[in-house]
Amino acid sequence: MRRATLTNDFSWSKSRHEKFSECLRAYYLYYYGSWGGWEAGASKDVRELYVLKKLSNRYSWAGSVVHDCVKDVLLDWQAGRQVDPADVEARARKLMQDDFRHSAKKSYWTQKYRKTFTGLVEHEYAEPVPDEAWKQNWETVRQALGWFFSSRWPALARSLKREQWLEVDAGFDFSSFTLDGVKVFAIPDFAYLDEAGMPVVVDWKTGKARDGYDEQVLGYALYVSQRYKFPVEKVRTSLVYLNEGLEQNVHVDLAAMEAFKARFTQSVANMRGMLTDAATNTPKESAAFPMTEDVSMCVRCAFRRPCGRLEAAAQVYAQQQAQKAAEPKVA
Repeated sequence: MRRATLTNDFSWSKSRHEKFSECLRAYYLYYYGSWGGWEAGASKDVRELYVLKKLSNRYSWAGSVVHDCVKDVLLDWQAGRQVDPADVEARARKLMQDDFRHSAKKSYWTQKYRKTFTGLVEHEYAEPVPDEAWKQNWETVRQALGWFFSSRWPALARSLKREQWLEVDAGFDFSSFTLDGVKVFAIPDFAYLDEAGMPVVVDWKTGKARDGYDEQVLGYALYVSQRYKFPVEKVRTSLVYLNEGLEQNVHVDLAAMEAFKARFTQSVANMRGMLTDAATNTPKESAAFPMTEDVSMCVRCAFRRPCGRLEAAAQVYAQQQAQKAAEPKVA
């Protein structure tokens, strides 16, 4: 069977919007410059961009491990299988140890690994990360899983009947919808029907609350509304901060949806304004996508080397670490 030809079609997601807002050059390299980098005949420059775009930083890595573990646990409960929290923690620790070794060797340049992790930007750029920081990364995962198992969510999930389960992090191939003719990716971590038969969308977070998370779950609400044929104002959404033990309900009503759609429309217009041909999603030349003037944004960016910001980012990183070291320690 002949494989379908991949095309770089235009789509929208919250993460794409954030990249566009933070740095146009990084946006260009991520969505256009790296395209085709997986092909055997890709040029060295394109291959480099493709590998770099797949790297995580240690913070997003910890969040990804937690999400993967919780996803597996929920799927086990959905299937009626028993789950031992100690086993989940042990598997997470072993997974991170294997990930770390793979990344430290920079094996991501020559070997395929697991789908949701390729390698770490800290290893690619030989950042001087102290051992204590790596240990803290594991503590973030351990504490998040510990709170999850002690929260109300296990009992709730196990109480759901088969027909109440909607989705558990179904992935890009499944979780998308169309808004004003644009494909929108929205992948809820967990979606189910409550006792009254109304949909609930849950998004797990391992970091602290920040602006933009409300917008993300509003997109999930639109997705669930379209796919499962519910009035959007009937969808309940919840942000669950696993490391802080907090839950935040995000209000969904028609006014919130109209505001979301207005911001979405503007975001799409801004992105399409950087194209020479919207029908084929052909971007302008790379020079039309300038780098951010805020070099602190480059500290965690995987593209700092091809952008020529390697030394500048290293200097800012060193300054940040010096400031942290000078801060008074809290007893």
